[in-house]
Amino acid sequence: MIKSHEKALSSSSSPTDKFHEECGIFGIYGHSEASTITQLGLFALQHRGQEACGIVSSDGSELYQFRSIGLVADVLTEPVLKSLKGHMAIGHTRYSTAGKNTIKEVQPFAVTCQHGQLAICHNGNLPFAEQKRKELEQSGAIFSSTSDTETILHSIARTKASHVTEAIAKVLNETEGAFSLLFLTLDSLIAVRDPRGFRPLVLGKLKDSWCVASETCAFDLIDAEYVREIEPGEMLVINGRGLQQSFPFQKKNFAFCAFEHVYFSRPDSIIFGRSVNESRHKMGKRLAIEQPCDADLVVPVPDSGVAAAIGYSAQSGISFRQAIIRNHYVGRTFIEPSQSIRSFGVRLKLNPIKDLINGRRIVLVDDSIVRGTTSKKIVQMVREAGAKEVHVRISCPPTISPCYYGVDTPTKAELIAAQVSIEELRRYIGADSLGYLSLEGMLEAIGLDPKNFCTACWNGKYPIAVPQNCNLQKR
Repeated sequence: MIKSHEKALSSSSSPTDKFHEECGIFGIYGHSEASTITQLGLFALQHRGQEACGIVSSDGSELYQFRSIGLVADVLTEPVLKSLKGHMAIGHTRYSTAGKNTIKEVQPFAVTCQHGQLAICHNGNLPFAEQKRKELEQSGAIFSSTSDTETILHSIARTKASHVTEAIAKVLNETEGAFSLLFLTLDSLIAVRDPRGFRPLVLGKLKDSWCVASETCAFDLIDAEYVREIEPGEMLVINGRGLQQSFPFQKKNFAFCAFEHVYFSRPDSIIFGRSVNESRHKMGKRLAIEQPCDADLVVPVPDSGVAAAIGYSAQSGISFRQAIIRNHYVGRTFIEPSQSIRSFGVRLKLNPIKDLINGRRIVLVDDSIVRGTTSKKIVQMVREAGAKEVHVRISCPPTISPCYYGVDTPTKAELIAAQVSIEELRRYIGADSLGYLSLEGMLEAIGLDPKNFCTACWNGKYPIAVPQNCNLQKR
């Protein structure tokens, strides 16, 4: 029997004009404080999802589960961690792309089936999950959530296999999509990455314990050593017999998500074997070459534009200053005053330093433009601070297509770069000039084989065909 404790809190999210990752995952085997270490790992991965989080642990005889709406530091408290017994655990922090945002959607999911007690957490998306869900429902399956991840659990539970690892391999061989997964049984931690490697997954060592995470920054916090990436198509079983590596899936062309280097991952992480900070710095340098500007000051849109702005400044020789300050203590729930206060939504998080901006020609460096509404407000805010000119530079190509592999993006109709020309977009946001980094320049800055990356959001070329009625058309 799985001992579970769930906590439902009210959640209200403000509209946003940024992309969001679906989640971060963390697991550890062989540590006396497994749940506490998992909480710390999730805290380091909080940027990958701020809606909800959860942990499942095992002491060898029982799985213990806690899930809640809310931030890691707020809900995974000391009493909660004490209730999550055992020397191994997996955890998840979530931002929804597929499914609703209720306690029923919060991972890790845990079940008892013919293969014993089993928990799962998932980073990615399964474009064909809706079709699979209907098939399972027609055969009698009863779902408790709208999450695509639950289709994996139901399929595993119905698989006639001699062992849970065999069942996992069989189901995932028949599952198309993006999945970096952690499973927990009574005696094993199992890590799996899809054959295309869409989402990152890394292996670390903490003294005598093994840990797995979405990003290496989670290892830094707990003073663990980064060992290597979990390879695309790899299944890694960690238990009392050590590490057992296998590659049970058919090989496919790699499709690493390039946006991990542009925006999603923390700059202090190593993703796909490359420093994220180094990639962004080089994107900024290449951007200055491709989109030069006669200006007085390079200013990043914090925080995601900082590394690229430093690179732009270094290449161009234009002074870099952090002339826009971000409020890091803004929660996801707040009461807006009347519309008579202009740009409130942006000023809640960002505010200019007027004495740095006044009378100067400004290059604003950001990572992307989604709907354009936030960029328009930031340009207006900088002009009101006294800027003589405002030139916007974006450290990736125009985003013209939605993602179906684990990123929360609007529909194509809501992506402004897909609807208007760059000149029309420049006029809309009110900038004196607007320049994007080329796709070739961005991939060169990342410094890995361009053929190994998914670039669908910039060129519409999807590695996996997406069903026309895909439930991820609108997130």
